[in-house]
Amino acid sequence: MSANRTERLLNLVIALLSTRRGFTKHELFEEIELYSEAPSTAAREKLFDRDKAFLREQGIPVESYSEEILYDQDNSVRRYRIRADQYRLPGVRFTPEESAVLALAAGMWEQASLGSAAARALRKLQARGVEAEDASASVLQPRIRTNDPHFETVWKATVTRTPLSFGYRPADRIRGSGAAPAKPVRRRSTVRHLQPWGMGSRFGHWYVVGWDVDRKAERFFRLSRMSAPVTLGEGSYEVPESFSIDVSLASLDTVFAPVTAMVRVREGTAAELRLRPGAEAAPAEQPGWEELMLTVPDLDALAADTAALGARAVAVHPPEFRSAVTELLGQALEAQTRPVTAFTLGRRAPAPAASSTAAQSHLTRLLDLVPYVLGNQGADLEETARRFGVSPAQLAADLNLLFVSGPRHYPNGLMDVNFENGQIFIDNADDLSEPVRLGMDEAAALMVGLDTLAALPGVGDTPALASALEKLSEAAGESARAGTAVAARLAEPTANAAVLETLQQAITGHRQLDMRYLVPSRDELTDRTVDPRRLFSVNDLWYLEAWCHRSEGVRNFRVDRIHRVTDSGPASWQGPAADAVFPAGLFRPGAEDTLVTLITDPSAAWVESAYDAVRRADLSRGRSAVELRVGNTRWIPGFIARQGGSAAVAAPPELRSETGDWLREALENYGPDLPDK
Repeated sequence: MSANRTERLLNLVIALLSTRRGFTKHELFEEIELYSEAPSTAAREKLFDRDKAFLREQGIPVESYSEEILYDQDNSVRRYRIRADQYRLPGVRFTPEESAVLALAAGMWEQASLGSAAARALRKLQARGVEAEDASASVLQPRIRTNDPHFETVWKATVTRTPLSFGYRPADRIRGSGAAPAKPVRRRSTVRHLQPWGMGSRFGHWYVVGWDVDRKAERFFRLSRMSAPVTLGEGSYEVPESFSIDVSLASLDTVFAPVTAMVRVREGTAAELRLRPGAEAAPAEQPGWEELMLTVPDLDALAADTAALGARAVAVHPPEFRSAVTELLGQALEAQTRPVTAFTLGRRAPAPAASSTAAQSHLTRLLDLVPYVLGNQGADLEETARRFGVSPAQLAADLNLLFVSGPRHYPNGLMDVNFENGQIFIDNADDLSEPVRLGMDEAAALMVGLDTLAALPGVGDTPALASALEKLSEAAGESARAGTAVAARLAEPTANAAVLETLQQAITGHRQLDMRYLVPSRDELTDRTVDPRRLFSVNDLWYLEAWCHRSEGVRNFRVDRIHRVTDSGPASWQGPAADAVFPAGLFRPGAEDTLVTLITDPSAAWVESAYDAVRRADLSRGRSAVELRVGNTRWIPGFIARQGGSAAVAAPPELRSETGDWLREALENYGPDLPDK
């Protein structure tokens, strides 16, 4: 956001807080000089309307009323003010235990803007006893991944009750009859118009549910199937009182009935499928093969797992399952053998924040800075800059902006700001002396985080969680409704509950564990001795971070791949001291790592952040080239098969060739069922 816009908004807040009677628009335009930048009266009016809406979105209660009862609809006589009791964060106090769960909830968000919103919320709550450092005490540290490229737009539409339009491609249908092989029917993308009621995460995917304006019915849409442009509309709407995002998410469990499928696998392979609950193996007619019977709720997921096994597995039944696997392999091979155009990789940089996000961050930082310094007069400039996540130079610029902000016609209304000796002092700022109430995204980020924690073992039964949520709702005021519109459900760890409990006990008791661990890239079970550090989740998967004595280093182990875990005595941690920082990524760099370049379609854009790409390049049609650092390349061909044509290996050349050969060999198992060109 430009410094001028920041100054204008800040002056608007100060002016509206300074009066009980309020200002008319004309008086505000006279009082705040920067409104004169607008080229016309109409433009000035629109600018003011946008500023009002922006402030209200941040939780700042801009109130309007008219003293002229007979002319109540005349905007020219309406007055505007901010009542201090509505502006200020309520005086609730949080205990150390409540502080810990709030900090844990704030740390769950991976998406940049929501991570920033949660951090801003914690910063405001620090005046009420919350300390972010308390999050490190938790054994479980979950994370919510929001990789979908349209997440931020859908989130904003949902919490602000703004209509939404987008392109959408439904899941492909399977068509077949009699003995003829079933073939997927590609469904075209159509433009949809939606009034979002809520959004939530389920099975590792984000969904939005609301009123489909065109079909005049309630509908679910998966964000990963949306296509650009995804845009906000005009106006607003009411959400039915009976609507519950939790009930809607739970209904997804019954959308697809469990299906029994048969997979033919080579003897001694496909350990990941064999170890699934209820899997039954029997000899096949062909020597060297076995047939696995599996009952699954999601054939698409099983198709991806089967395709990732390549020539070691063949989908047999039902026909739509077999067709889905051949389709994945065929499209993956087509993408893999497509010529690669020239490109130049560059250092990966964080995506620039949207202008609205930058505006929000800058204004809220200024409004939070004043009460912080007033409560810590003489605060060190560099330490304060670190606390607020900016450079000392940026903080100095913020302080200079505060110094010149205030009512135009009342010089004694300006704040007194001094930081010449590296210590910050602020005076004459009574109107901004208390933190502002939580904004919609700030309240939602923390409330959704707490609600998600409530379902987790070892955290959800903590009394502090319920009391923290109650106090947070009070502190959020009207903004609290945003938190009820969104829900995130991590994978329910019922199948791994006993393993999770053992791991938690080992971490808190500093115990060493022996375990059998499945390594899919080698399709084998290995024996490991580990000293557990902590458990964390990334959307629908749980991981154990531990010192592995076999590898002599810190490793992340997927909990659903851990089998037969036993206590083997006191831990003998030999690695570096455990830090409190959440793992930066699931893959840890090593001296012998290989650099792999993938070409990804827009639908696979998540790969860049999920695998912590080193370098990248923009290609045509929204595609990207991303360079990953990997410990070994054995898993790459199976990963490419899973993506079904949305990703391909570009380099190194030998891996590109090897992946193509791997896919061809896998397709040979399907003979006449090969997909049409």
